[in-house]
Amino acid sequence: MTVTPHSARQGSSQYQAMRDAVVQLGDALPGKFEITQEGIVHDMLSPVGPHELTALRLRKRLEKVMPEELVAHTGTPDVEDEPGGIMRHPDIMVIAEADMEVPEAFDPRTLIAAIEIVSRSNPDNDWVSKMRDYPLLGIPVYAIFDPRTGTGAVLTDIHATPQGPRYATRKDFVYGEDVTIAEWTIPTESLPRYQ
Repeated sequence: MTVTPHSARQGSSQYQAMRDAVVQLGDALPGKFEITQEGIVHDMLSPVGPHELTALRLRKRLEKVMPEELVAHTGTPDVEDEPGGIMRHPDIMVIAEADMEVPEAFDPRTLIAAIEIVSRSNPDNDWVSKMRDYPLLGIPVYAIFDPRTGTGAVLTDIHATPQGPRYATRKDFVYGEDVTIAEWTIPTESLPRYQ
């Protein structure tokens, strides 16, 4: 749900006001707040068991096959492009541990991949808004896991379009198949589904 209209072209003072509001609201209300070019997005429900279990299993599987200096991070902070007016919080961020040594938000261009587990309450945030925002942020790989349907997609190859940067390649998968995220292939069996 978008609650506040926004345009990155309206300037950094409006973005800063929205960022301050997100920080205050995040401390007072449940759910997750992010800033897109369209405004503040609020995913009202906290993640449920299948969402969190999917994140845990994916993180563990990735960290088994990635080099030791890389992590599949599931915590804070956000990734932020202040000039572009976007602040997002991927469920899992594949990033070098050295690139996490920052005082505030991660630079989105240091992410190797962003992974989202689709929310039951706001699936368009993952399938539409983030599919648009992550190439704008320069995140080279975006993987989506959808516990509603037991399917997903990996998007890569950012290229220029009249609407701005977009992913050129999309590889769909169903749970049970192996999936390649960046350079690493992991199994998707035994990922939970929403009931």
